[in-house]
Amino acid sequence: MKKTFLISIILLITFQVIGQKNRARDLGIPLDGKTGPYNAITDVKGIEVGHTTLISGEGKLVVGEGPVRTGVTTIFPKGKQYDPVFAGWYSLNGNGEMTGTTWVEESGFLEGPIAITNTHSVGIVRDAVVEWQFNNNHFDPLPDEPDVFWALPVVAETYDGDLNDINGFHVKKEHVYAALENAKSGPVEEGNVGGGTGMICHQFKGGIGTSSRELVINNTTYTLGVLVQANYGTRESLTIAGVPVGKEISDRQILLDPLKRQEERGSIIVIVATDAPLLPHQLKRLARRVPIGISRVGGYGGNGSGDIFIAFSTANSGAADRENNQQVDMIPNDQMSPLFLATAQATEESILNAMVAAETMVGKNNTTVYELPEDEVVELLKKYGRIK
Repeated sequence: MKKTFLISIILLITFQVIGQKNRARDLGIPLDGKTGPYNAITDVKGIEVGHTTLISGEGKLVVGEGPVRTGVTTIFPKGKQYDPVFAGWYSLNGNGEMTGTTWVEESGFLEGPIAITNTHSVGIVRDAVVEWQFNNNHFDPLPDEPDVFWALPVVAETYDGDLNDINGFHVKKEHVYAALENAKSGPVEEGNVGGGTGMICHQFKGGIGTSSRELVINNTTYTLGVLVQANYGTRESLTIAGVPVGKEISDRQILLDPLKRQEERGSIIVIVATDAPLLPHQLKRLARRVPIGISRVGGYGGNGSGDIFIAFSTANSGAADRENNQQVDMIPNDQMSPLFLATAQATEESILNAMVAAETMVGKNNTTVYELPEDEVVELLKKYGRIK
């Protein structure tokens, strides 16, 4: 296989300062709501995110060799400590996978880290997460059976096979371990990283994006954060701040062989986190508001798109105690509307951050996916009177 500047590059990307990468607000895109200090899911105290990014090879596809454009992203709700959190999930369109959600639905708890990868690596990532939890005592054994361990990890996927040798199964256990071990708080790397490395969004380069909102309920300030792996949407439907950007930018089309990507296919995984005290049924309500944010960017849940979302709350520590009754706190349903709005806003901005941060990528068979042209987007926003 021909190898030039991409010869055997394996990037193990953990938390790094974002550096010179622009984000949506840097372009002047008008976005509502007050963000946290990092404008990231990690603004919710305790959350840690890690990435492993795999990039190697170029040119013609040779299954098992490459080109490789893939990876894995992990999210710890409360760092490396074991303290299950209340959670709820929702699927807008089920052409995708998020393992472990039947137990989340049944129990109301998320009991470990979340991982996101490509479609054909879900199995190995799930197995690696189980092994990592066992090796690191990231579990609570049954009171009368201290040697019993079982886990049903939440692992989600989107399809990167247009750019990546997806049937070469390049994500390995050590890559999952790296993403777990190196997960940290602070700024989150976005774009072509982790599970989002080979992803496409509205026929521009997509990937990982994140955002947060601060809100006040009953005189208490709460934080809500979102992280997306964006790999969905048509060019024609792309909308930014109400402007039909996709219809206005007709060039920079994906160079596939042959070009068949006309319908919406692909997926989007969305993780919603908050420190507001919410119970599982309320967190499901949050997850159901995610599509509002996606629709603002032009997503509509096409038949081929796996649109799956999970929301969790870091409040109510210790609620998963196996032996003792627990008293838990919850925000009244009548006070939840600010959280719904924050979810929609942060989802929209996370998608835009993923697209703005992502860079043009050449993958298998020289398939080329172009980055969002920032200068053109700014000019279109001016043309439509959204910015001056």
